[in-house]
Amino acid sequence: MPRQLGDLEDAVMTRVWQWNRPVTVREVLEDLQRERSIAYTTVMTVMDNLHQKGWVRREVDGRAYRYTAVSTRAAYSAALMNEAWSQSDNPAAALVAFFGMMSAEQREALQDAVRMVSPGLAESAPGNASATPAAPTAAAAADAVPADDTEPEDGR
Repeated sequence: MPRQLGDLEDAVMTRVWQWNRPVTVREVLEDLQRERSIAYTTVMTVMDNLHQKGWVRREVDGRAYRYTAVSTRAAYSAALMNEAWSQSDNPAAALVAFFGMMSAEQREALQDAVRMVSPGLAESAPGNASATPAAPTAAAAADAVPADDTEPEDGR
């Protein structure tokens, strides 16, 4: 289970995830500088740390590296939720409390996700066509999120 990203790591990864393409330190730096004063070497160190931790892969492009996310933000979020849930001494109560905190939009997204990972479950419930499907495990939800874990064709 990956541990939660720090604030600057999250700011960097947010850009890598949003842009969804190989990025350079310079591109991330220039975008971050719209919000805060930050040095090139700081961003370079954070991106190197993210590479060492397995969050991004990198390939040489001239004198620089281009960084690409190893997985999606959704997979990261799912892993954090699974870790938090697994720490509970009463997982069912934790889920009930979590669901109670959700907005209507979040509950609708949850229902959509349940339908994606367990199609036909509600319809196939014996004697109850309106049965509510059980919430998916975090592992099943994470599996439903595609992760780009392939290496580039040139093997770098």
